[in-house]
Amino acid sequence: MASRTSTPRTFRLGAVPGATPGKWIDTWKQRMPRVPLELVPIEFVDQRTAIDELDAALVRRPLDDADDLHVIPLYDEVPVVVASAESHLMAADQLTADDLVGEVLITPLDDVLGPLSLPTVAPKFSPLATTADAIATAASGVGIVVVPMSLARLHQRKDVDYRPLLAGPTSPVVLAWRRDRTTEDVETFIGIVRGRTANSSR
Repeated sequence: MASRTSTPRTFRLGAVPGATPGKWIDTWKQRMPRVPLELVPIEFVDQRTAIDELDAALVRRPLDDADDLHVIPLYDEVPVVVASAESHLMAADQLTADDLVGEVLITPLDDVLGPLSLPTVAPKFSPLATTADAIATAASGVGIVVVPMSLARLHQRKDVDYRPLLAGPTSPVVLAWRRDRTTEDVETFIGIVRGRTANSSR
């Protein structure tokens, strides 16, 4: 059985780029005024290690070594194609794989979607480190980037735009925490993300 410890002075919640915990944090502040919530930004590539240092975290699948974790699915993010605002692709309201034939697909090292089965071609330049770098490069018109919609919004620029990719791979966002650290505060946060009221039984 998971251990229950006393309420920590601060509830440390991790969040990968693009995760949107704002409404849950607002509810926490109303429901738990004596326990400050610290939002800790974490990177996708470091998310598994980061969870060990946090009370809980909003992370993305795939999640390595999940046997020692509790994981609650929250939502799936729609993938979008990011390209130069002047790209012919932006003339459509939404895109399919067939629309991307021959396009240069820029995949950054911090990519969260994994291999994509698209009729695209690889760039002739070295992989870029970050999604921000990839989108900045796409802005110049040399290629496209496929990311969850929240990351396209996070890195929005005036010289790029994005369109939903139909039947593309979604990016599942989950709440994860260590099984041996199921505290009263963690259970309270679980109740919040599941929409329980303050008086609801667990």
